[in-house]
Amino acid sequence: MSTPAENYPIEVTFPDISVHAESESGIPYVHTFDSGTPGPHVMINALTHGNEVCGAIVVDALLRLKLRPRRGRLTLSFANVAAYASFDPSKPDAARFVDQDFNRVWTSKVLDDTSRTSSELARAREMRPVIDTVDALLDLHSMHERSKPLIVAGPLDKGIDLSLRLGTPATVICDEGHPEGRRMRDYEGFGDAASPKNALLIECGQHWERSAVTVARDTTARFLLLSGVIDREDLPGDWLSPLPQTMHVVRVTQPVVAQSMDFRFAAPYTGLEIFPEAGSLIGWSNGEPIHTPYDDCMLVMPSLRQLRPGVTVVRLGKIERTVERDSAA
Repeated sequence: MSTPAENYPIEVTFPDISVHAESESGIPYVHTFDSGTPGPHVMINALTHGNEVCGAIVVDALLRLKLRPRRGRLTLSFANVAAYASFDPSKPDAARFVDQDFNRVWTSKVLDDTSRTSSELARAREMRPVIDTVDALLDLHSMHERSKPLIVAGPLDKGIDLSLRLGTPATVICDEGHPEGRRMRDYEGFGDAASPKNALLIECGQHWERSAVTVARDTTARFLLLSGVIDREDLPGDWLSPLPQTMHVVRVTQPVVAQSMDFRFAAPYTGLEIFPEAGSLIGWSNGEPIHTPYDDCMLVMPSLRQLRPGVTVVRLGKIERTVERDSAA
């Protein structure tokens, strides 16, 4: 069995979000502001996982800045606050969730089934009435391993189009999600091609690296400006970063799911590695080799830090589109 490397250093300060517990929405840690002027309902969400702090730093900053929408409505939220409160620097990966992954419960069938209970289901049900009214969701995440940031756009063209209009990060991942359960970014209208609602999930970098906060600030600022709910002067002047010259759209073809605790990779992969030839060995599951199924196969977010049966340990993808930015833009 392969074991993860040592914990990454914690380079950021975890904000005290307890000051944001009381909210105008009546839902703890979920703040909704209405401009009184027509426009979309935009949501910036942090702490879908309790140890992914970059989003919490950004949402905390926006609330302390008293950012208000000029048009439409704006929701600023912290999701799994119970997991965040449990964070222990000596066991930093344990705070991902309390009972189950908050980002695997987002179907009406699961949320409506009151026979199922958990800390995460209770919180999802509490937040659901607000999320049901959101037109555009930005869900801020980070990654187990130190890898370049990426956009998780879902499987639909509308998610890809929104990613390319956002303009950053440079890698756009298109996938169907996880066999373990549906993500918030795929919930209801976000995952319906016929709905005008849309959502993006940003993997900003490794959980506790300083640069992940820079990515979270940049993508949040651009998402808010793109939605039209605020103007440029409403944001701190240093939040925007240069856009990448090239963007790659990567289509995930299949997940690799652990069948047991007996799983190991062939090398210490961290993500976006490309294997030029089909049949390249990438690891073993229950002693059986796992090979790449096609040429130029990319590894998307490989990690064993949450290894258990049924968990996706890596996704396999192929670059299907490359977009060059106009240098004059």
